[in-house]
Amino acid sequence: MTAISADVVVLDIEGTTSAAGFILGDLYDYARPRLDEVLGRDDDTVRAARADAIAETGLDADATDAEVADALRGLMASDVKSTPLKTLQGIIWAEGFAAGEIHSQFFEDVPPRLRAWHEAGIRLAVYSSGSVASQVPWFRHAPQGDLTPLVEDFFDTVSAGPKKESGSYDRIAAALGVAPERALFLTDHPDEVAAALAADWQVVALDRAGEPWHGADFASPSVASFDEIELSR
Repeated sequence: MTAISADVVVLDIEGTTSAAGFILGDLYDYARPRLDEVLGRDDDTVRAARADAIAETGLDADATDAEVADALRGLMASDVKSTPLKTLQGIIWAEGFAAGEIHSQFFEDVPPRLRAWHEAGIRLAVYSSGSVASQVPWFRHAPQGDLTPLVEDFFDTVSAGPKKESGSYDRIAAALGVAPERALFLTDHPDEVAAALAADWQVVALDRAGEPWHGADFASPSVASFDEIELSR
């Protein structure tokens, strides 16, 4: 059991609250064939993401929607954390959740712990490389019930910055109005552990069997389940 005193807990998603394989499998499979259609929409957010994707992938400025979609599918195949890709995926997934065509997945230990921490007065937030537009429905459509009432705020790489840079955690702490040493970050990625520690946060790494970073060398305490975290204010 790892005992921590914190005012705010900030949650990673992939590999921490939810299985990476579900996201890289079911959700990616849902998004891949829908990229072409979304890229063709007359929408400011889509146009900005399209332009960023062209710049990021080195395509010509006059690339077709099909060419941009193919390039983005290439990024998905390599699991590149691309901001324009995450923006477009977020749009697709939000619509899929609303239509009941896809659903989210959480490890069984997660929802009960989140509810208990919330009831104890501990603030909860989310910080994921996935866009906020995809984070919110992910928590809203949990099989264990709507979890969004438990979460105070959501952050992504647009609103906070890259997850492997300490400055991103400074921005989140400022946005939440919490001293860094009173914030706890839960993540499965060693580089994110290091970045949050560099920003003077408390960190507990999730070392879940079967996840991509299982058995990694973490620079913080590690647990296999939220049930192994004894949290107090």
